[in-house]
Amino acid sequence: MGCLWRKTLFFFLVFVTVYPHGASLQEAAPAGPRKPFFERLRRLEEQFRRFQEVTLTHLQSIASNYNVSYNVDVRFRSLAEESQAVAQAVNRSQASLQGELLQLKAWVRKLQRRSRKVDMRLRALDLALGERSQQQARDRKAHEAQGDALRDSLARLEGLVHSQGARLAALERWLPVAHPGTTALGPALVPAPAQPDLLGPSSLKLQRDRQELRAASEHRGPRQDSSAPLQGTQEPPASGSHRVLNGTATAPKDPPQQAWSPRGPGEICGVGPTLVFPNASTKNVVFLSPGFVTALRAVSFCSWVRTASGRLGTLLSYATEDNDNKLVLHGRDSLLPGSIHFVIGDPAFRELPLQPLLDGQWHHVCVIWMSAQGRYWLHVDRRLVATGSRFREGYEIPPGGSLVLGQEQDSVGGGFDSSEAFVGSMSGLAIWDRALVPGEVANLAIGKEFPTGAILTLANAALAGGFVQRASCTCLEHCP
Repeated sequence: MGCLWRKTLFFFLVFVTVYPHGASLQEAAPAGPRKPFFERLRRLEEQFRRFQEVTLTHLQSIASNYNVSYNVDVRFRSLAEESQAVAQAVNRSQASLQGELLQLKAWVRKLQRRSRKVDMRLRALDLALGERSQQQARDRKAHEAQGDALRDSLARLEGLVHSQGARLAALERWLPVAHPGTTALGPALVPAPAQPDLLGPSSLKLQRDRQELRAASEHRGPRQDSSAPLQGTQEPPASGSHRVLNGTATAPKDPPQQAWSPRGPGEICGVGPTLVFPNASTKNVVFLSPGFVTALRAVSFCSWVRTASGRLGTLLSYATEDNDNKLVLHGRDSLLPGSIHFVIGDPAFRELPLQPLLDGQWHHVCVIWMSAQGRYWLHVDRRLVATGSRFREGYEIPPGGSLVLGQEQDSVGGGFDSSEAFVGSMSGLAIWDRALVPGEVANLAIGKEFPTGAILTLANAALAGGFVQRASCTCLEHCP
């Protein structure tokens, strides 16, 4: 563009210098020969005028193009600023989206862990139900076989009774004739004491048969399919004797025990410190240290408990690196309201009924388990409310884990969930590495005697923050 301006300026200066010179020559020349020169000059003027117009047009187009290029540069700068702002917004959106994705992944992992636990518990429950149904089928078949054998024995015994009755009748008819000193007392044969040697081998065999018959009739009891007992062959069983039913000896049922009315809370004193869990915060956690230092083949957990939320929550949770549910007492996932899951080595568990604890009053709870035969017992206010066997038979609870009160652990010392938290109070809590006997449980519940050998009590409790309070009160009625 600078080169075009220079050319235009140069042409204009040449024209300015040439035009006066041509005008002076026109004045000096004669009139006749000037006409061609003026014609040329006129044509030159017209060409110069056209050149000016073209130059002006070019200059205007150049100016307009310069304005357009300036506007384009401004637009480019504005577009660059807008693209930079959009890139910053996209970066911020990506950062927030990545944070949300990380949270979603954490929730998904936690949900997967919970779903695996639920699946394992369902499989364990299905397996337990299958084993129970198979055991019931086997027991039913065994009972049917025993019933068939008993019916066969009864049929043979009935035939023997009839044959013995016929022999007895014949013998009774023969005795008064052959031995006048012998008297017949109904169906029983009593020889005269003065002539014991007159009874031959057949009479002795008959007595032995009658004794065996009487003994068999006493053990088998009255026939269920006969309207009246056979006279002279059986006696009414004593009130305290055992009965044989389908080949299995069963003791007579004890009279129903009278329900024990627990003392008022104010009458149980000296139970030790009390832990108060006021709400369902995940920060409300208590650790029992040092936990289990040796492997346990039996455990007894006893405590005074009072709930305040209408649900049980988690009383105890013991977690190790390989299993976060080695020993758990919690009530969130129970099948029935007010019941609690007693877990030993997840996924194995038993459901225990603790509906009385939902009334908001103090109750004494003892959960006992032993590895031998997998026996377990649940005592509430001195009463045995649940028991069973074959629960983790031969299992050992390993040492070195984390023992927590009031929260359920999804990992060692953490992974708490507020929906599984305990809300209420615990007092007099203690753990033994042996199975307490009913007398010890009863003495503990009435505050009479504390069983020896406790490995952990609330003296080992360490508060980990939150709103848990430790209270010291003389009697339970004064405890919060």
